[in-house]
Order: sequence, then C-alpha cells, then structure tokens
Amino acid sequence: MDVSLFIARRIRFRNRIASVASAVSFLVMIIAVAISSGFRHEIRDSISLLSGDVQLTSSDMNWTGESSPIEKCPSYFGRLQSIPGVESIVPCVYRGGIVKSGDNIHGVMFKGTEADTSLAGLGISVPKRLASLLNLSAGDELTAYFVGERVKVRRFVIRSVYDSIIDSEDNLLIYASLSDMQRVNGWDSGSVSALEIHLDRRMTDEKSIIAAAEEAGMTALAFAGEDEASAVAASSVSRYPQLYDWLNLIDFNMFLVLVLMTVVAGFNMISGLLIMLFENIPMIGTLKSMGMKDWSIAKIFLSAASHAVLKGMAVGNAIAFLLCWIQSSTHLLKLDPQNYFVSFVPVHLDVLSVLAADAAAYAAIMLLLLIPSFFISGVDPAKTVRVG
Repeated sequence: MDVSLFIARRIRFRNRIASVASAVSFLVMIIAVAISSGFRHEIRDSISLLSGDVQLTSSDMNWTGESSPIEKCPSYFGRLQSIPGVESIVPCVYRGGIVKSGDNIHGVMFKGTEADTSLAGLGISVPKRLASLLNLSAGDELTAYFVGERVKVRRFVIRSVYDSIIDSEDNLLIYASLSDMQRVNGWDSGSVSALEIHLDRRMTDEKSIIAAAEEAGMTALAFAGEDEASAVAASSVSRYPQLYDWLNLIDFNMFLVLVLMTVVAGFNMISGLLIMLFENIPMIGTLKSMGMKDWSIAKIFLSAASHAVLKGMAVGNAIAFLLCWIQSSTHLLKLDPQNYFVSFVPVHLDVLSVLAADAAAYAAIMLLLLIPSFFISGVDPAKTVRVG
C-alpha cells in the first residue's frame, strides 16, 4: 500500500467553508450547463419544427404569389435523403395573406403541411399571439384574403391555437393542410413551395447544419432534371442568425460561469489546504526526518483535499440534478418570452456535458492545489521536530 495514501486516510480536511464552497460551485456549474443546454434544445427544436434545419426553395421564390413552385418529389429526392444526418424531408406550401376578424386586419404567412391531418378541410392552427391580437379561439372562423393576379377569399376554421418562440406581430405563421394551400395557389398535388429537411438531433450544431445545407444545394444544382425548377438551399442558421447569435451568447456566459466557479472553488480549497498544512507542520517535519520525499508528503494532503473536492462535487451534482428535475417537471421559474423566446427556464441534463464540466473543474482545482504544496519544501525538520 502507498504510505502517502495510508496516511491521507487518517487525516481529515477540516475546512468546512472550503468544502461548502466547492459544493456550491459544482451546483452552480451544473445548473449553468443544464440551462444553456436547455435553451439550445428548446430553441433549435422550435426552429426545426417551424421551417426545418435546411430549406430548399425555388431560386426566384415569391412568398406572396402563386409562381415558382418546385417538385414535391424531384429526381434527386433520394440523394437528399442520403445526406448524412437527414432524418426526414417535409414538403410545404407557403403563401402570404391577410386575415380579418371583425374590424381587425393583420398580415400573416400561411404554411401548408401534411404533418397535422386534423387541418384537412380548411382547418388551421393559429399562433397564440395572433389569437390574442384578433381575439380568436379554437372553433372560430377566420376569413383570409390572398392577393395575386386576382384576390382569393377563403374562410377557415380554427382547429387549435399553438405557442411559438419566434412569432411576433411582424412574423405570424398559420398552419393549414398542404392540399388546401395547393388549391389556393392553383397548383397540382406534385407542386410545393419548399422541401424542409430535418436533421438528426446529433447533427444540429451550426457547422453540421451549414454543411448539410451546402450539400443539399449542390445536390439540387447537380442532379436536377432539365424540366425541373432550379432550387436553392438555405440553412436555419442563415434564416435566423439573431437566434443563433443569442444562443452563442448564452454559451459564452455559461463558459464564464464555469471559469468563475472553478476559480472560486479552487482558491477556497487552496486556503483550506494551507490551513491544513500549517496545522500539520510538526508531522511534515517528522516525515521529512524519516526520509520521505516532498512529493510523497504533498500526496498526503492533496489526497485529503481531493476527497473533499469529490465530496463537494457529489453533493453539488445531487442538488443540481434535483433542482433541474423539479424545474423540468413543473416549469416553476418563468421567463418573459419577449426577451428570452421561451416562457420558462428550460433545463436539459446532458450526461456527457455534465461529466465533462465535472472533470474539467476537478482537474483545474487539483492543478491549483499544487501551488500550496510547494510550501512543504520550505519546512525544515530541524526546526519543526522537537525531541521531548
């Protein structure tokens, strides 16, 4: 058995303040990681649900008119499906319109999709913000006007009201059935406005999304038939740059929290270790007089300090996991969606991210604890060991 570890088991790290600070630091770090991951998952999932991670449209797409459709199943459809990370490809029809309820009028964007079969037969799902602006609810009728070569009028029935993180008074999306919107545009069943590509969750980082968009664009350019409409690809990163910039800011803030909490825990542990060393100067002198090397003596105190750090890590993680579970289950902490895009504090515990944060913080703290260990080399056995 290693003598240093044997002695370390018989001494205790008595500085409770340092131990508590270590636990609090790990608690704050894990919560910061969970919240950052929560925002990223919540917002990216909402963006993907809204318009896909990659969107293929006509090169001269007119969102407010009836021109420039692309094929629902182009000749290169199979090649799009074989792009790494592609989970599904959803055909959609977009059309700008004006809705009227009573004396209230508002411009909106309609999106026809096959995802919700309950919308068949002129059914629609409206965003909560629009429902509030026009005083609408499920079951109400809503008149829509579509301007083109001639004005088309349709009367829809509101089947549901949904929450969206991206809607604003200038960006309101109404869901309808794909076939209804194809009829509004005068298109056959094989024509759509866009093909929306949804990627596997493991491939939804910015680089992967941009790479998938580039490959989809090159595929459409290289393999489109002569009689097929030309299509261009755009990533969600390019369509919603402000949201991705905001997510990057959240990640940067999380990184600052991790660094700050690691430094706080590290310096608290340094103070605790120094106190421990001062209290055991006679023991250090005795061990030196018996021929033990400085590093072997340092291992004694570093092992004791490591035990305290690991204990603080375990306690901090346990409390953080409990708090995250409570928030995830109850959404107890609310946010203003105008500023944060979501109405509650989202949390997502990624085990790998938590383990990485724990490992990095533990390694940084132990490196900081090497600083007071140099104190041992200055202890003179002749001055510290007294012969009774």
